[in-house]
Amino acid sequence: MSQSRDSGQTAAPAPASDTTRERILTAAMEEFARHGIAGARVDRIAKLARTSKERVYAYFRSKDALYAAVAAREHAVIAEATQLDPTDLPAYAGRLFDYFVARPDHHRLITWGRLELPGTATAADDHSQALIARKIDQLRQAQQAGQLDPAWDPADVLALVNQIATTWAAQPEHLEAAAAHAVDPTTAARRAAVVTAVEQLFPRAR
Repeated sequence: MSQSRDSGQTAAPAPASDTTRERILTAAMEEFARHGIAGARVDRIAKLARTSKERVYAYFRSKDALYAAVAAREHAVIAEATQLDPTDLPAYAGRLFDYFVARPDHHRLITWGRLELPGTATAADDHSQALIARKIDQLRQAQQAGQLDPAWDPADVLALVNQIATTWAAQPEHLEAAAAHAVDPTTAARRAAVVTAVEQLFPRAR
């Protein structure tokens, strides 16, 4: 196997303010979103980050470790940008829709990890699972407070809302078809459909 997949080198610790590390993460985000994990090349990442391939490996012991760091950062950014409100899931779905419609490359980045690293424990997995667990707990608390239908398992609620919200990001061919054939071809109409679907399943707390 190549060094990029299984290098045994130990990653050097880096302060949060290290601009070289940030440039590497930003370049890797673009590379992974465009080419996936297997297709991404560390030499291209290094060139885009204005550093050397050796320097990339000084920070991240392998290409998978670099992807994990990029994905973990992206999960945190999404959580901060979309902010789950368990009492208003339609609005949350709208925020998710907006985020991924504006950043289709970010959705591709996450999808590549699901396709290429199934069943592989990574830092991104740990971070993602912690975020999911926190959201499920928020939903459970809303149910206990009478703000959300308790008949649903909160894990199902979160999965369904996320799936509805990312329908168009996950199916760009349908978004293209809607632009050509829908009665209302606008992105606003697609967003309204997402929000309405979630509202019918999980109405806002009154």
